[in-house]
Amino acid sequence: MDTLIMVAQLILGLSILVGLHELGHLLTAKMFGMRVEKFSIGFPPKIVGFKWGETEYSIGAIPLGGFVKISGMVDESMDTEQLSSEPQPWEFRSKPAWQRLIVMLGGIFVNVITGIVIFVILVHQRGETFYSRDQVIENGIVAYEIAKEIGFQDGDRILDISGEPYKSLGELSSGDALLSSEGYYTVDRNGEIIKIEIPRGFINSFSNEESMGQFLDIRHPIKVMEISPGTVAEQSGLQKGDRIIAVNDQEVNYINELQATLSQFKGEQVDLLVDRNGDKIEKEVQISEQGTLGFVNAPLDPVVQRYAIGESIVKGTERAFGVVIINARALGKMFTGEVSAKNVSGPIGMAKIYGSRWDWVKFWSITGLISMILAFMNLLPIPALDGGHVMFLLYEMVSGQAPSDKFLENAQKVGMVMLLALMVFAIGNDILKIFTG
Repeated sequence: MDTLIMVAQLILGLSILVGLHELGHLLTAKMFGMRVEKFSIGFPPKIVGFKWGETEYSIGAIPLGGFVKISGMVDESMDTEQLSSEPQPWEFRSKPAWQRLIVMLGGIFVNVITGIVIFVILVHQRGETFYSRDQVIENGIVAYEIAKEIGFQDGDRILDISGEPYKSLGELSSGDALLSSEGYYTVDRNGEIIKIEIPRGFINSFSNEESMGQFLDIRHPIKVMEISPGTVAEQSGLQKGDRIIAVNDQEVNYINELQATLSQFKGEQVDLLVDRNGDKIEKEVQISEQGTLGFVNAPLDPVVQRYAIGESIVKGTERAFGVVIINARALGKMFTGEVSAKNVSGPIGMAKIYGSRWDWVKFWSITGLISMILAFMNLLPIPALDGGHVMFLLYEMVSGQAPSDKFLENAQKVGMVMLLALMVFAIGNDILKIFTG
């Protein structure tokens, strides 16, 4: 069932984005009087379709893309028979270069607008919920294994990233921070100011979304929120609001400290010192074999920030283009070898990002992110992508001479081979991650 939910979200998200992308091409083509023969969401074989006017609309069985077939255009269909005759007024090739350029940019433009709209709505409806820099400095951090490898310790108080103040805990593990050149964290460790450098290629340590969450966290003060039935906590008389302040005379202030201390006394009796509304209460309890007491700790109250519609437009647009900037930087560092090509994900990886639980907020967040990435990837100057067509059209507009149909046909073939190779590589990465964790 979990797999079905992941696949369903991926198909729905891609279908929306591909449909809107191809709609951008269709509308701009029709706007300039070009004949659109086919509009398809998904690749053949065709599942269902209908014809309206001059255009056949259909849904294909392979939901990993789509296409619009415009008369007189060399595209992925490789249908070049019509190119042997004289150009017709309704054909792509007969139109001015600037009109053809707008048609090729139509899908990219729609994806950008879609991404911006999604992020603006999310920001306006949901605002932002985060642990602030002040909270991180006040409570310190929990350093997981990846963080300890570069020098972090539990309790470190992070002051800035590469000399610049940050706003939230999430920024500490953001792509902007991890992709920075000669980046570092400034840390207050028990009153001593130290610098923890971000190693070159450190982002390769994060193989998936889950590993990003296992880098740094904020320390949560100990406060009982809920007692689990039948546990040591219930039997010992712990109550909601209690604060455990010592275990066998070892002072504990944060839940990670309590967990580490209890793990030393699995299955043993210990003395707890509990603060209950200012009163100190001593309890002798038997720790479970798992090293737990059996209560749910109260989390820190995060900062909740709401935005008016104008602020949401600015914030949502910044967030949308931030996705593009981070991906462009990552791609550049991939060519230099700083970022591993193993980070490239295919459909399996994308489905895992959506997750096995249907959460509409997360669904639209990821769909908005993918929309911006699709716009960026489609703009790359690779034949068979929109960016390849844009590159040739810009050459035509500057030089005044269009590439020959034969050249465009061969370039399309090369581009298709490149895209297929990239898809095979991405799917191979997905499969490798399944077996290597």
